[in-house]
Amino acid sequence: MDKDISIVMGCDLAAYDWKIKFIQAMKDKGYSITDIGCDSSQQGEYTYFGSQVGRKVVSGEYDRGIVVCGTGNGITIAANKVHGVRAALCTDVFSALMSREHNDANVLGLSAWRLTVEEGVKIAELWLFGKFSGGRHEKRIKALQDLEEGREVPKVL
Repeated sequence: MDKDISIVMGCDLAAYDWKIKFIQAMKDKGYSITDIGCDSSQQGEYTYFGSQVGRKVVSGEYDRGIVVCGTGNGITIAANKVHGVRAALCTDVFSALMSREHNDANVLGLSAWRLTVEEGVKIAELWLFGKFSGGRHEKRIKALQDLEEGREVPKVL
């Protein structure tokens, strides 16, 4: 497993305490994660931090991003609003692996209210390890890019 991958992480106020524990657990396993906020459980909007993680991944500054909020929904949606982001909300290892292999997800969404830190670490490690399988999935990634550009996609690819 490649632990040299550059990872950026952001959260909202609901996930602040969870994120701190998660980052420490990942560092204990040898990963390096840049925390861009939020910085307290009192304030921090998922829209801002989700979009910032997305921008840093799409720009190439980081290889992958991890976002977390209470449900995981809002911050994952916010990350997906950034052109070029393919963020996947994952609550189990299977969905995490499939998001990498089939969807080439570059941002992982997690739920602080549904996952323990230990479960989050397992999901993140598998997601970081996963590789895009290409092949038949490449045309679907292209179709996602077409949608981002406002182009129609065919019913059958």
